[in-house]
Amino acid sequence: MDSSSFIDIVKLLLPEVLIDYFELTSHSLEGEELHFYFKEKNEHPKEFSSVKLSSKGFYPEATIQDFPIRGKQVYLHITRRRWLNEDMNRIVTRDWILVAQGTRMTNEFAIFLKEISRY
Repeated sequence: MDSSSFIDIVKLLLPEVLIDYFELTSHSLEGEELHFYFKEKNEHPKEFSSVKLSSKGFYPEATIQDFPIRGKQVYLHITRRRWLNEDMNRIVTRDWILVAQGTRMTNEFAIFLKEISRY
């Protein structure tokens, strides 16, 4: 199976926001658990389009348990990116509430991402 076919299948099973804003870096099947690993793409958030940003690494990985697939527990390992606003010398991240309004992401998922941004 080529990678584009795999991504097409993943799009049907997982929240669309993961495919739009994150790169699937790996996946594994460990017994009765299916693990997907995502890193946020280095695409500047729209709300900061007028300022100069530079990527400054990632926050620690967050793990979310998602709906089971074919009896397997599904875990999403998500690593969010942070950028430096060079004009203000402050770290910024994507505003997940704005993303939720512009995508078909569930509100619960947006709230979760907002919560982990506090850590």
